Amino acid sequence: MSLSIPVSPFQGDAELPAHADVVVIGGGIIGINTALTLAERGVSVAVVEKGVIGGEQSARNWGWTRQMGRDPAEIPLTMASLRLWSQMNERTGEETGWRRTGITYLCYNKRDMDIWGGWYEKGKAYGLNSEMLTGPQTEALLPGSSGGLIGGLHTPSDGRAEPALATVAMANAARRAGAHIMTQCAARGVERSAGKISAVVTERGRITCSSVVLAGGIWSRLFAGNMGIDFPQLKVMGTVARVTGIEGISDMPVGAGDFAYRKRLDGDYSVALRNANIANIVPDSFRLFAEYMPSFIQTWREIKLRVGKPFVDELVMPRRWQLDEKTAFEAIRTLDPLPTKSFNRKALANLARAYPAFAKARVVNEWAGMMDVTPDAVPVISNVPSTPGFFIASGFSGHGFGIGPGAGHLMADIVMGGDTLVDPAPFHISRLRPKLAIAA
Repeated sequence: MSLSIPVSPFQGDAELPAHADVVVIGGGIIGINTALTLAERGVSVAVVEKGVIGGEQSARNWGWTRQMGRDPAEIPLTMASLRLWSQMNERTGEETGWRRTGITYLCYNKRDMDIWGGWYEKGKAYGLNSEMLTGPQTEALLPGSSGGLIGGLHTPSDGRAEPALATVAMANAARRAGAHIMTQCAARGVERSAGKISAVVTERGRITCSSVVLAGGIWSRLFAGNMGIDFPQLKVMGTVARVTGIEGISDMPVGAGDFAYRKRLDGDYSVALRNANIANIVPDSFRLFAEYMPSFIQTWREIKLRVGKPFVDELVMPRRWQLDEKTAFEAIRTLDPLPTKSFNRKALANLARAYPAFAKARVVNEWAGMMDVTPDAVPVISNVPSTPGFFIASGFSGHGFGIGPGAGHLMADIVMGGDTLVDPAPFHISRLRPKLAIAA
């Protein structure tokens, strides 16, 4: 299958291992970093990926590695993750595209200043080196503006990386450290003995194990549901374009109320219409309506609801299956949704008004990706006490690429049961599903 985005090639292992201490389900940036950290510690680990490594949202995001603007619950993890990003080229021995460029959010009105000024105070409480800039300071930092800026929130320690390169570089490093990594190999479910995890069943056979990490992105709810675990997660689609022909614009990723851009390693730019995502109405939208309503009320300006084919597709998709049956994971190896091209056109028009250099931009490629979103937009990185040996790292709500290295490190810490990179309590599944926190 030809994808709408280029992803670095990765050849999965030919043979399925008979046993691993830990099986990670999902070869995105979260699962791969979990496997990399475990393998570096000498733990026997296997990754099973239904499609290609980093083929879904891990390669479709903006490529920002930011600390600012996060939920306060995530700030310690994002700060730890940036430290890991800064070492990632050396750690993997490969180019991930990471550069410490800083990131700036632009303020054109009082509402912007109130939002980012309020967040600045939150970041300052954690020791983050963000700065609130005046209009002239922002224009000096980001030359080429057409004016109108009254301020900006700038974090010099933030950076950027290349989504098409990074996860595969990490997977190569994990393999060199001893991890088994299978591609085109869907996990169908788990087996249990005496109530504890004992194996993962894949389309190519079974792997005995004592621990399983579900890092399946948008597929985590479906997989967990077949185990009888109601994991609350919905899908939200974002659209991005790669454009060329731009000169005189900063290397720094920049966001405003209605546009965002990042310079790429190849010299082009990735652009997007900020605060414009699509949520397809599907059967789970009704099942989880009450849980998501408070968040929707706060963010309704940023979400466009849409009714269409995905409702029917998910309505007829089996939600329960036997482990010897083919699954949706085998039918859809890599979800490659169609982009909303009108969003990209609007983003470029907004950019051209703010930074005239973008008036010359030519679109090279456009794509979309699906984000796994929890009701409070904070991920779950947790054991599931009701199912001993089962762990979930999912629901990253569009933040997964930036905090991927830290999230994988934290998940590995939790699996191993030792000291953790940061306090894991804010990410425990009990905040969303108290019943799952009761040990079997």
